[in-house]
Amino acid sequence: MEEPERLEEPEKPEEPEGRPGAAGVSRRRGRTARLVGAGALLGLVAGTCAGYLVQADRAPTQPPPLSQPVIKQAKGTAEPLSAAQDRQVKTDGDLRKLLLDRPRGTREATWLPHDGWLQLSAYAGYFRDSGEKFSSLATDRFRRAAVTGWKLGTATTVDIRLVQYRQEDSMAAADATHNMENDAESDTVADSSAVPGTGDGMAYVHRRPVADFGAKSLYMAEAYAWRGDIAVEIWIYSARPIAEKTIRGLAQRQMERL
Repeated sequence: MEEPERLEEPEKPEEPEGRPGAAGVSRRRGRTARLVGAGALLGLVAGTCAGYLVQADRAPTQPPPLSQPVIKQAKGTAEPLSAAQDRQVKTDGDLRKLLLDRPRGTREATWLPHDGWLQLSAYAGYFRDSGEKFSSLATDRFRRAAVTGWKLGTATTVDIRLVQYRQEDSMAAADATHNMENDAESDTVADSSAVPGTGDGMAYVHRRPVADFGAKSLYMAEAYAWRGDIAVEIWIYSARPIAEKTIRGLAQRQMERL
């Protein structure tokens, strides 16, 4: 028995590349979308122009103040500090009046200036490299230096200096004090102790004589401290060893005058 004749299936239309299952005919973008976009743009421009015209026709208004309301000043006058309370009044006056008074039973120090003032060149002359010290003091804005001293018996002398700086852009008095302390601490046979009430003031006693006086060797003690724009420098020279409490007490009394 013959097999029935098979019917051929109709061919499927080819799908466009990149869009499986989509119809073969591509859809065109109509003019309607472009017209809607152009209309929205024209509406935006027209609204902006209308807002500008409305604002231009309005009268100007006063903007709110930028600053806070003025605060009423309290009535009455403030009393100025007395000379005893205002330290600047003391240090801007006669600096020599802040030096310790020469103790009774001592003699005047004839090696010091008779008026009690040390000029820049004279003060720099006390240092080994006086030329370099002069330049350093000028850079640190040296203002003035007051000095006093006395002689006790035939073997002991005391020198006290108050060195004042202008301190416009640096803490020159504190820096000078710390430099002097560093030099004193370089002596390994010097005993050091803090000066009470001075913060970082220090006193030093050298246990062996120094040889800076030629044939006559003397013991030396020194103390350094600072307050505000004033550096305090104290030296004691003696043919006999010097007690720590002597130099420390002298420095403490001098700082109390400031």
